[in-house]
Amino acid sequence: MIKKRIRKSSLSLSEIITIQVLFHISGYRNFKTFYLEYVCKFLTKEFPNLVIYNRMVELKSSSFIPMMIYLKTEGLADCTGISFVDSTPLRVCDKRRIGQHKTFKEIAQRGQCSLGWFFGFKLHIITNDCGGIIDFMITPANVHDTNPLKMKGFINKLYGKLFADKGYLSKELFQSLFANEIHLVTKLRKNMKNPLGVII
Repeated sequence: MIKKRIRKSSLSLSEIITIQVLFHISGYRNFKTFYLEYVCKFLTKEFPNLVIYNRMVELKSSSFIPMMIYLKTEGLADCTGISFVDSTPLRVCDKRRIGQHKTFKEIAQRGQCSLGWFFGFKLHIITNDCGGIIDFMITPANVHDTNPLKMKGFINKLYGKLFADKGYLSKELFQSLFANEIHLVTKLRKNMKNPLGVII
């Protein structure tokens, strides 16, 4: 049996997460350019124990769960009475490579979004009118956008108006949310009358 040495990172978990957060507010389009051209050149005082790029990619993966736990427990915003909900696809591979994909083989699914079919997951996010994230959820791609809104744990902070696109049109969902003092506001499809009465 070949023993594989587990190298200890010289970057702390908080530093790894901080670098990832900085990337998303930096304006850079890809992480490699951000890390090599900005962090390694201009932030060496703030991060004196920087690692090579390939090692940083490994550390990013290991920090994902702690980062999500921190965001869920400490980083979420409050509801202001005006909220927005939407989902975005998280593709794990190209559609042509689905049969060869192994990493998420047992949990990723085929799903559809406004850009067509994809293989992976969906990220569902609720934000307030100030841009703060009230809550988020990751589901397989085949889960309908309305399903997370049927879970009390996902909407327990909400009140007032919740704005969404046409993909959330559902009389059952509207009535369920309204019973919890949440007014779902969407546009109607062109071929629909106004079956919910008060929805706009």
